[in-house]
This record gives sequence, C-alpha cells and structure tokens, in this order.
Amino acid sequence: MSFYDEVYSVVIKIPKGKVATYGQIARLLDSPRASRAVGYALHFNPSPIVIPCHRVVNRDGRLAPAFAFGGQEVQAKLLSDEGVTVNDDFTVDLSKYLWEVDVK
Repeated sequence: MSFYDEVYSVVIKIPKGKVATYGQIARLLDSPRASRAVGYALHFNPSPIVIPCHRVVNRDGRLAPAFAFGGQEVQAKLLSDEGVTVNDDFTVDLSKYLWEVDVK
C-alpha cells in the first residue's frame, strides 16, 4: 500500500462532525514529520467526499486556503453541513471538534 493509500485509509475513518489535523494523520501512520506529505496526498484525493479530505485542517484548526475541491468556502460549507461550526476566519475549534483517536 502506498503512503497516499495509507493516508486515505485513515481519513476515511474521521467521523462526520469531527476534524483531524495533518500532523495527527501523519503520527497515526508512524510518520510524524510527514504532515506536508499528508496534505499532498489529500490534494490528489481520487474520491472526494468518499475520502472526506474536507475534515482535515492544520494544527491551528485552519481550513486549507487552497482546498483542492473548491477553496475554503467549499470546505467550510462541507464541514458546516456536518455540524462543525466554522468561524469567520475559516478556523474550527479543535477543543470541540478534534477527532479523539489514539495517536502513536
């Protein structure tokens, strides 16, 4: 399985109403320094929505300024539709919405 496929296998598990960070996904894959590679993988997501890359934000809860599938506004709408409150500055409150999963 390629690194990208491993990223997709983790991202598909993020539940509706929650977000994960690029670094969190990298750590789950035992590649703690690969958060940028996670971002690259999501930019080339072969199945948007099925693999919910819109649920991935940066370490500060900020949405992707260049969200590959329509920009921050689209990412914000997708998250809002799932019950995640997106602030006017395109951030989400990680203390409320971060996916709680054991990170190695």
